Amino acid sequence: MGAAVSDEAMSDTIEVSVPAIGDFEDVEVVEVIASAGERLEEGQSLITLESEKASVEVPAPHAGVVERMLVEAGDRVSAGTPIAVLRVGGGESEPAGGGGEAGSQAGSPGAEPELSASAATTGGKADIEAEILVLGGGPGGYTAAFRAADLGKRVVLVERYERLGGVCLNVGCIPSKALLHSAEVIAAAAEVAERGIAFGTPGIDLSKLGKWKDGVVSRLCKGLAGLARRRRVQVVTGRGEFESPKRLVVRGGDGPTSIAFEQAIIAAGSRATKIPGFPDDDPRVMDSTAALELEAVPERLLVVGGGIIGLEMAGVYHALGSRVNVVELMSALMPGCDPELVAPLARRIEKQYEAIRLETRMQTLEAHGEYLEARFEDAGGATSTERFDRVLVAVGRSANGDRIGAERAGVEVDATGVIGADRQQRTNVPHIFAIGDITGEPMLAHKATHQGKVAAEVAAGHKSGFDARCVPSVAYTDPEVAWTGMSENDAKAQGRAVETATFPWAASGRALGMGRSEGLTKVIFDAQSHRLLGAGIVGPHAGELIAEATLAIEMGADAADIGLTIHPHPTLSETFNFAAEMVEGTITDLYVPKRKG
Repeated sequence: MGAAVSDEAMSDTIEVSVPAIGDFEDVEVVEVIASAGERLEEGQSLITLESEKASVEVPAPHAGVVERMLVEAGDRVSAGTPIAVLRVGGGESEPAGGGGEAGSQAGSPGAEPELSASAATTGGKADIEAEILVLGGGPGGYTAAFRAADLGKRVVLVERYERLGGVCLNVGCIPSKALLHSAEVIAAAAEVAERGIAFGTPGIDLSKLGKWKDGVVSRLCKGLAGLARRRRVQVVTGRGEFESPKRLVVRGGDGPTSIAFEQAIIAAGSRATKIPGFPDDDPRVMDSTAALELEAVPERLLVVGGGIIGLEMAGVYHALGSRVNVVELMSALMPGCDPELVAPLARRIEKQYEAIRLETRMQTLEAHGEYLEARFEDAGGATSTERFDRVLVAVGRSANGDRIGAERAGVEVDATGVIGADRQQRTNVPHIFAIGDITGEPMLAHKATHQGKVAAEVAAGHKSGFDARCVPSVAYTDPEVAWTGMSENDAKAQGRAVETATFPWAASGRALGMGRSEGLTKVIFDAQSHRLLGAGIVGPHAGELIAEATLAIEMGADAADIGLTIHPHPTLSETFNFAAEMVEGTITDLYVPKRKG
């Protein structure tokens, strides 16, 4: 879509207006991308418009310098509305802070950045020079890049996907949660039938569902691209590998691009772990990325791995109509999570799924013409074989430290691909930092974003450190399971005296009104100080509720602080308050016999 130009288009200064764009009449300006004094290439965006149907960026019709913008965010415009005054021809560009054209790809047109005097220390002349290089554009990487840019640094962000967001946004957290919400709606519609509200059997259009999921991802990716442009973060697309302690090469569609840097932040994430001997080249054997593509709904699905990712995707495919089987090597689902929290989930899905095999090893998986054959061995040594239409392998993730040429930069990587980092996120090479999944467990996006800010701030010369008392975890299953801080088992292992309480959601009016009384809220307090050490919640929206417990731990709240905080009624959030009151001995919503002694 080209912007309209006034009759003065042949002069040095032109007025750019909104072109005729169909349904975009009287629409809102949601973002003003360009600013006065900024030099733009032809086709670079000026503003973003949004209607009820779509969002569209209006580009500059010619290369030139913006003399002034004529609209602000929130204004409403139509075809012919003036939006900018552009000086074309030989105008001088605005100093760009050294970042190059924000959002450009490797090999994009434009002047090559000049190298500064630091070239000698960054390995000589390179295609691009950065003060801070960020390798990986996931939640941790783009957060680090944006924070560093906000602190005045010249930043280059390298991302292997065509769009920012990394695994989390493109093929992980965001698309999976979009599908999980749809699964939740399907389940809720079925459950209200017994209350007198019947919707009938849902008609599922996989293509339309997939497009909606992709639309959610696309909208967020566009937002990130806009944030990168506004901050003049230069984005280079391709796979990056270190060549030396101060040089990286990016291999993309336009050939290799070398980047010299003064400091680097590694945010290269993780990948799905594969099981040796499985026929991974068969498209019916899926990892979590392939499972999100929704190519088909198998009649029988085997999920190998009873952890968070496996159980989340099992829930999606069950709702879509698959007969789901889960096999887990350990003695319980979600190994490492408090068994008391997992129990309500286990009871629910045991009724829904075809089979859940615990303490069972996958001996072999063989591909045949019309089916996949799995051979199992249980704890007693008994073996059995089953046939499935598709198999989802979800046995964890492996850090990517072994795939970025870290050894050529002198960065130490352990046998599992993990790169060690201190509280300032520095690796053993002082000018190179590491954040997120590549630093090991817990492999969570929200941990990565906090570490990304720390690394950027330290690299920019600020005093900062990663000092979180706890990192919450959430399984977006049905019901959701969330926990934060110390578990009861952790306390026992440390020989620490604690007081615990579990409030059953069967005593929650809100939970009963939702028809979801299987949940519970559990709290763990220090026996001497009564400060909150940990909490776990299982039930609908547990992932939203756990944030309050995390804040309470960070603030050093004790049972009285929580119990005396007025929570709205009737809500699920009350259950956290009630659990604290159980420890304090002040609860009236349950009868809890007084402790002896």
